[in-house]
Amino acid sequence: MAAGPAPAAEAALEVSWVQGFSNKNLAFVNNQTVCYPCGSYILFLDIKTKKTRAVQCQSGQVGAFAANASSQVVAFSDRKLNPLIHIYTFPDLSKLTELKGDVQLDYTLLAFSFRGPYLASYSSIPEFVLSVWNWKENILLCSKSQPGITGTSLSFNPMNWQQLCFVAESSVTIWRVERSKDEHHLTGHPVELPDDCGVVSPREELFFPPSRNDDPYYGPDLPVSAVAGLEGDEAETFVPRNCVKNSVHPTAHCWTATSEIYMGCKEGYVLVIDAEQYSVSVLQQKAPPEFMQKIADVVSYIRREVQKKKGGKPGNLQQTALLAMAFCNEGLYAAGHEGILIFYHIKGLQYEIKICAEISQPISSLIFSPDYTSLLLVTDQGTVYSYRPAHSGEAVKLLDTSSSCFLAADFLTPGNNYCVSVTITGEVQIWSLEDGTFLSKLNLGIEATSMACCPSSNSVAVGTQIGQICFLDVTKAEDPRVVHRTFLSKLPVLSLHYDQSGQFLIARATEGHIFILDARPSKLFQVLGYIVVADEVLHLSVLSDLKNDLVEVMVLLNVAEVQQARLEIFHLSSAIITDNDKYVNEQGMFNASDLKKEQYDLDCPLSSAVRLKDNIVYGYCTSAPFICKYHLSEENKLEDPSVFSSEKKIPSKQFGSGLLCLSPSSQWLAAAAKDGVLFIYNTSTLDILAQKHCQSYQGGGIRSMVFSLDGKFILVNGENDCALVCLKWKEIKETEVEEAALYWQSLLNILKKSTSNENSLLKSMAEWKFDPESTSKSLPVTEEDGNITNTDDTTWMGQKIQKVMREDTWRFANQKEELQMGMKKLRETGPVLKLPGATVCFSVSFAPDGQLKVQIQKMMHENEQVPDIEKLEYWEFNLDLEEQERVQAEAEEDVARARREIEMENLFHCYLQDLIKYECWDVMCVKGRAVKCFHVDCQVSNYPLKERSKEELETVKKVLQLKKTGTADLKAQETNLEVDSETALSEEEGEKAAEVDDDGAPHCLSGSLSSQYGGDTSVLYHQCDLHTKEQKLNQIILLKDIIYKVKTAFNEEFDVVVQKKEQEIARVKERNLKIQEILEQLELQEEVWEPVLTDDEMPERALTVQDSEIKAEKYMTQEEKEQAELLARLEMERRLAATDDERLRALDDMMGGVLEIRREDILKMDIPPPSFISRPEDLWTEEEKKIFEEYEKNVKELNEEKEDYRQFLRNEWNKLEASIKETTQNFDEIVRKLFEKKVKSEMVVYQEELKIACLIYTLLLDEELDTREAGLHKFLTKKKKEKVKGARKVLTTRYGVEACKGPYKDALHEEKILEHGFMKQFPDVPSNLLEELFQLYEHRPETPRTETLLNTANPYVTGSPEDYQGALSLLMKAMDELDSPEHRPSGLDQSVWERFCLARRNKRKTEELVKWKSLALSEMQACLQRRVDENEKMRSELENTFQELTWLKEEKMKLQQNLTVQFLLKQGQVELESTRIPDYSDAILIDRSVVEELNCSIAAQGEKKITAMVEFKDFSKGIIQLEWEHKKMKMQIQDLKEKARDIVILPISKDCQLFLTAHNYDTHITQHLAGMEESLGVMDKLHKKNVKSHQKKVRELKKYIRLKEQANYELSLQLKEMLVSVSERMHIFKAADTRDISEKKTRQRYQEILKQKYLRNLIREQEKQLEILQSEVESWEPITPHITYKSEAR
Repeated sequence: MAAGPAPAAEAALEVSWVQGFSNKNLAFVNNQTVCYPCGSYILFLDIKTKKTRAVQCQSGQVGAFAANASSQVVAFSDRKLNPLIHIYTFPDLSKLTELKGDVQLDYTLLAFSFRGPYLASYSSIPEFVLSVWNWKENILLCSKSQPGITGTSLSFNPMNWQQLCFVAESSVTIWRVERSKDEHHLTGHPVELPDDCGVVSPREELFFPPSRNDDPYYGPDLPVSAVAGLEGDEAETFVPRNCVKNSVHPTAHCWTATSEIYMGCKEGYVLVIDAEQYSVSVLQQKAPPEFMQKIADVVSYIRREVQKKKGGKPGNLQQTALLAMAFCNEGLYAAGHEGILIFYHIKGLQYEIKICAEISQPISSLIFSPDYTSLLLVTDQGTVYSYRPAHSGEAVKLLDTSSSCFLAADFLTPGNNYCVSVTITGEVQIWSLEDGTFLSKLNLGIEATSMACCPSSNSVAVGTQIGQICFLDVTKAEDPRVVHRTFLSKLPVLSLHYDQSGQFLIARATEGHIFILDARPSKLFQVLGYIVVADEVLHLSVLSDLKNDLVEVMVLLNVAEVQQARLEIFHLSSAIITDNDKYVNEQGMFNASDLKKEQYDLDCPLSSAVRLKDNIVYGYCTSAPFICKYHLSEENKLEDPSVFSSEKKIPSKQFGSGLLCLSPSSQWLAAAAKDGVLFIYNTSTLDILAQKHCQSYQGGGIRSMVFSLDGKFILVNGENDCALVCLKWKEIKETEVEEAALYWQSLLNILKKSTSNENSLLKSMAEWKFDPESTSKSLPVTEEDGNITNTDDTTWMGQKIQKVMREDTWRFANQKEELQMGMKKLRETGPVLKLPGATVCFSVSFAPDGQLKVQIQKMMHENEQVPDIEKLEYWEFNLDLEEQERVQAEAEEDVARARREIEMENLFHCYLQDLIKYECWDVMCVKGRAVKCFHVDCQVSNYPLKERSKEELETVKKVLQLKKTGTADLKAQETNLEVDSETALSEEEGEKAAEVDDDGAPHCLSGSLSSQYGGDTSVLYHQCDLHTKEQKLNQIILLKDIIYKVKTAFNEEFDVVVQKKEQEIARVKERNLKIQEILEQLELQEEVWEPVLTDDEMPERALTVQDSEIKAEKYMTQEEKEQAELLARLEMERRLAATDDERLRALDDMMGGVLEIRREDILKMDIPPPSFISRPEDLWTEEEKKIFEEYEKNVKELNEEKEDYRQFLRNEWNKLEASIKETTQNFDEIVRKLFEKKVKSEMVVYQEELKIACLIYTLLLDEELDTREAGLHKFLTKKKKEKVKGARKVLTTRYGVEACKGPYKDALHEEKILEHGFMKQFPDVPSNLLEELFQLYEHRPETPRTETLLNTANPYVTGSPEDYQGALSLLMKAMDELDSPEHRPSGLDQSVWERFCLARRNKRKTEELVKWKSLALSEMQACLQRRVDENEKMRSELENTFQELTWLKEEKMKLQQNLTVQFLLKQGQVELESTRIPDYSDAILIDRSVVEELNCSIAAQGEKKITAMVEFKDFSKGIIQLEWEHKKMKMQIQDLKEKARDIVILPISKDCQLFLTAHNYDTHITQHLAGMEESLGVMDKLHKKNVKSHQKKVRELKKYIRLKEQANYELSLQLKEMLVSVSERMHIFKAADTRDISEKKTRQRYQEILKQKYLRNLIREQEKQLEILQSEVESWEPITPHITYKSEAR
């Protein structure tokens, strides 16, 4: 049940001391004290006494920081919302004032002026404001914003507080504070830095170019900002990327006494900046001088030698950038990454270099003391060195702290003298508890993770990231040393805990491992054992019962399944130390029953928990800010009997995950969280005793806290702010203190004797030599059996495992030999097969290390000799199964990663393919393709077109409607003008106008020939009428529509030609069939030319991968091969069945397969010779001779008929080839004409696109002019406002000057009155004394100077006072010396002398007043003059802007009036002197009628001559024509005869007959095609039905596969159980110590091995079947036009 609000705190805590070093920002607050921020504190370090003091920032972490030694003040900002700047004085450390500005998030830079009460600040995002404050009067003088610029450093000019140097990452700005009486203004002057090559180039003005190159064709030359379309401030500051130069990057800077700035750069340059002229000079180039390199080599050699002696690796000395600078009277000190302090003696731009000191660490900053006697060198590692330039000695270490975060801190026994801390980097520091004095440190060189101090000895345990625990001897606080190292495991040690008696050390590691060690040095910190918990360990608490000598360890676990916490408690007794073997097993793990382990489940999730006596547990809840109290008793259980409920809940004001810590006396409970506030509760009542905000939320809150044994001190270290805070009680009840002191004394009395003994043994232990490069080395360990085991890289857990393996080896050595002998007998005597697996098993377990390799090789050789069924796999001979599993897991992971990468790459290619296909194919309504000639290398492509969207069509329709409306309005206006006109057109002009109206505009004026190629130019605007932006945009839309129509018209003709080519190819194929028949009859082997369509003509082929394109052999599974063979067999049977026809065989046998003899069969005919031809001719009879003559005659006739038929076939062949050639050549002529048409269409398209380009350029130029005009108007408006403000400033400043002149004149007049009235004031003084008094009256004292820092080497000291009051006080001090009695003239009365001294003081006061008023007036007049100059400059800029606007309007008017018109000129009308681009600047445009009239007159004169020549030519031509006609008729007669003969012998096929007889041949062909399409549809339905059946079969196969996989899985489970049973039987067999081997058991085991092998083979076969089924499924999937899919399917 939640408690109410906590009562007010009854006690109070205060900060005793703070240590740490969070950054490298140091500053002197006086000659002996430096200060620096650390977390939420500002630390002040006395460099002589080494004592520190602290000031806490109550609002959180310290932000920006600065200090002023002359005023001894410190300024720092907090890091909250709307941060403040706090000013503290030193040495009082009291808050002087707070500066509050308009900053929302954070200040990044602070800087004090060298003289005067001025402070500069710079804020971060979002303001980026530079502000100047008067911190004494808490006044914001002025501020200026520079958005987006992140500052890196800021400093005042020590000689002039009105100048500041602001440095960003790649820019430098000199800011000047202008003062006019009480008004201040900031003006910035950017410095042009050199580029990365060291070249300083002047800045180019881009908004107002100094020169302009206008072109009459391309228009005016505009700035790049107008071209980029920018207006306003962006247009003024815009710089193109090609004009941007990479400048150097400043790293450090310092001011000189002459108001110059030395600046180091990241690139290695050293620059000199003149703060008055804002110019830059390069002092040191990037490459160092040769002698500097030689000196650097010597220093590098010395450093290497020193590092070798120290045992570390030498570092290389490199010439890098200067990171720190400090100026003095003698020259410039600088340092950088090399750790070398360099002195530059500079004269102009020449310099000499001297190395002053070398500290082997990168130096980040250099700071001179106010008296310039000491120079501090601050390193990146947190070390501060002091160097005295006057002594020129070595740098002395001043502060040796770590810059890394503190990890943990603890009190050293007895807890009231010293404390120990450790950083994340492994540095252990010893501190004095009284005042926080740093005593010593030890660097372990390993990343630390935890630390704890032993209560029973002065030893410290440090846990590391690699699983080591280092034990330190701190009996001498000034000389800590490492005396022992324990390598527990390879798991990081997360936390270390000692019990209060100092007997046990509990180490918590990752993965739930908890190690128990003997904490006493006398036992050499022996590891007792370890336990493993199941869940993640969040916290660990130790409670000691000193009466019962019992230690209870409570472990808080994170239960991932539920939102609850779990506690596990186990008990440690002293018997664990005395009889350790009884409580641990062979691997060193404790038995849970011996530790009396208890487990409790709590109702809330906790992040930390501690336990008190009487079973009381306090936990910090993670789900809500509560501290829960639990009583682990039966009555506090919930309904769930295993879950305990909280007895009490205390609401906490903290936020974030919390941490609890219990005081040693269990009186107080400390709670901390991410907010950095520490709460102390009373454990009995849970009331808040005290609270302290000791850390900050920005620094991550509190990492750890610990109470001292006497309860007087609390150590708190932060998470990320590098601060170690020691708290002590400021107010507390005496009873609380007495109770804590009583517990402390009782504990010391108990531990007194053991502590002294353990410390004496600890001192006598030898120091362990630590090697950072080999963190796991140690000495060899001698085991009980006498063997020496090298423990390098071996953990304690690893040694335990090795020891168990060695014991098992020697334990079962005899059994191994007997088993081997028995196996040999079985192999020799019986028919039993060899069992190499058994031999392998025993060899793995029992073979000595020296013989292991030989035995394994022997077994592998034996395995090769046995039959295949008995052979073992090679991986079964691997001894290191864990390594094998690890390698296999890595290989599987690599394969999975490679598979994922390949899949992602394939997915990328698929997506890219789909994207390209969609953009270039799918969205095209007209696909891109080509048509080629048959015999000529000529190709014509069409225009790929996308389908126009609905919006585009509506836009075209809207523009056309606007054009029609405008044309109708224009005609109506012209009609009205003609009616009202006084003069009418003549009839000729009317006819010409009608002709123009009918014919439209001539082509030369329209600028294109698109009307001849499908485009309608009548809808276009006239080129001379395009004046407005809307007209130009509409014209572009209409031109695009014309281009689309031209392309569409050409595509229509192209499609017709493509169809013709397809028809021609079909005809050629039909004729080629006839040619093939003729060649077969002639028995000739001639290649027939057959045209095909190429890929360019059929681009859709590219989307489908054909089988012929795949070069690799197609992979077919066994089932696919069987199915292919079955299909081939069925096809063969079908063909045989088709050929086995009785009718055909009978016809073939009787009549040669035909019913009648055809003419084409004549070549196959042969006349059989008579039977008597084999006898001699003289034996023939007369009848036989007649028969033979008849035979010869028939043969001769048959041969003649054959030859005639062959000749007929040859003629037919030639005619077919001639016909093919003629038709294809005719088609080539069509393609040639189409090509010419394509060239003309391209010309027309380019003409229209040229128009569009000109219009777009005109629109772009118009837009650029509008942008420039708008930018100039905005610039003019801004300058007008600035001019108004400037005029007001001038007027205000002038009023201020006029107002200042009056008091100045009054003071001057009063001074003159005092000077002239001197004689009147002393009328009673004698003349001789009066003259002497007048001389003393006119005598002025020496020029007064400030007393501070006059005798120092500070180069910035001028000694002049800061203001009138300071000057007056110095003057009065000087006047006191002149007013002394020894300066009184002899004989002058004392009263007169006093009256004289008073008059002289009044005179000097008046003179000083006149002097300061004169300075103020001159400053105001100078400010007025600057304002007047700025106003004049502003006026000149306004005039230039007005001129630019006027010129811009004129150019804009010219652009609107001077239109770009496109003409079509015929070839020969323009004569060019050269082949270059013609220049039409001097061309004249005349009317076409003038040229036509001149051409008509020339043509009339030429026609007369041509007429006579034509008559003569016609007469001779008639004679020739008659002769030609006669020859033509003869040839026609011969041709007609041949055609008649061809008609007689022409064979007519069925197709020809059908073509000749059918009335509508096309309809017949269409019906035939329709029938074929119906048959194709039926076949498609049948195919789909077959596909569905196959898919169903695939699903059944997949289901069968899943059943088989389930069965395999069950078999694998049975196999695992059988393997477990086999291993159990083996253990039983070994434990029984049976010497006789049963033959029956051997056979059973052999059968089991064979069964395992059979199962493995079965699994492999099923996997192969699964692959076959998968490939079959892929083969049944339908083929789609997808390139990648087809390739993958193969």
